[in-house]
Amino acid sequence: MLVDSLILGAAALGAGVLNAMAGGGSFLTFPALAFTGVPVIAANATSAFAVSPGYLGSALGFKAELAALPRARLVQEGLVCALGGLGGAALLLVTPAKVFSAVVPWLLLFATLLFALGPKLLAQRQARMAAAHAPSTSAGLSRWLGLGAVAVYGGYFNGGLGILLMALYTVTGERDIHTANALKNLNSLVLSLLSVLAFAWAGAIAWPQALGMAVVATVGGYVGARWAKRMAVGQVRAVVIATGLIMSVVFFWRA
Repeated sequence: MLVDSLILGAAALGAGVLNAMAGGGSFLTFPALAFTGVPVIAANATSAFAVSPGYLGSALGFKAELAALPRARLVQEGLVCALGGLGGAALLLVTPAKVFSAVVPWLLLFATLLFALGPKLLAQRQARMAAAHAPSTSAGLSRWLGLGAVAVYGGYFNGGLGILLMALYTVTGERDIHTANALKNLNSLVLSLLSVLAFAWAGAIAWPQALGMAVVATVGGYVGARWAKRMAVGQVRAVVIATGLIMSVVFFWRA
């Protein structure tokens, strides 16, 4: 029991830090829960609960960046993520676990490559628009559609959610990586909380493990946010890309 508690505590702390800096914290909590004997579906739901308060700590760490954004944008994106999180959670509760286990590695790899190529793709997109004298408002539509899809994924399986959101914001024109990180943390918090409510209602959460891990993950999230703001842009990008590639390999191996 003590060994299991240490494993889960270490996984939760690392997940909070990692989610604040790059995303992918569920790849620490989910395997740790499964390793300590929690059934796969319950491990997924419990992992989502455990890391969701960590997003609160992360969002608080980026409160200056969030305060600088229009409140209407935050509310609108929050509503999209809330609905998507609920939809994804409902989808998980009615489909077999093997379905998302097979799809997750491909989603992670795609998101990681998209994030890595984001600046180049954005530059090419803006160059084409300038040549055609076209307005860049279509980026807004792409962001809304993409945010809805990512929110459903996040409610379905939280792993790699941060990487997908960072990729989305990069490709749809968010130039400041710290602002993108702040939005990633806030929207991850919103959709995770809604999906967790659905999991709790369905009785899918292992509460003794979930509560302790949630406290530790919150501390890790706040610490990770402070570290991320002190790192150079290139360092933050490197952490995101490395995390995505490593976890893609791990999940391909597990599939």
